[in-house]
Amino acid sequence: MTKDKQFIDGFTVVELMITLTIIAVLSATLVPTFNDILQDSKLITQVNTLQASLSFARSEAIKRNNYITLCRSNDGISCGGDWTKGWIVFVDDDFDNTVDTDELILLVRGPVMSGNTVSFNRSRVTYTGEGRARGGSNGTFTFCDNRGQTHARGIIISNSGRGRLAVDRNANGIVENGSNTNISCP
Repeated sequence: MTKDKQFIDGFTVVELMITLTIIAVLSATLVPTFNDILQDSKLITQVNTLQASLSFARSEAIKRNNYITLCRSNDGISCGGDWTKGWIVFVDDDFDNTVDTDELILLVRGPVMSGNTVSFNRSRVTYTGEGRARGGSNGTFTFCDNRGQTHARGIIISNSGRGRLAVDRNANGIVENGSNTNISCP
């Protein structure tokens, strides 16, 4: 080994230090981006799960030619509580928005991932045998995490019963609800 070059398994110490510096800079730059990707993935998964539940409820209403209700549920057996805690889909034979002992629960979804929230301006969505949502004007499910409204997602339920993803129509970085106003997070 000469004085000018000190080798460590084929690399000089200078080359090794430069490589470690590059790795440190890239890590510091990419870790926040990777965290955003993970949080976006969680929100998208939750949106897709609820969208699938809504589609299931609507198709069951048409198939059974009966009222099918999707409602928030803390316990998985009755309606009530907070959308963040979960929801159920059930056959609402008597259209009283209550799970009676003789009514079948078709689907149970538990809480959304820790730290995220789901809100809706109604306590339920009920589909008729024609697949239409009952209850007046458009409703919007809002999904938020700790990054606030610029990263929020939404599902808009129309009176026809169709669910669609909320989009940012005015290009301000925030998706709009069914009334074309920005979605807000708690």
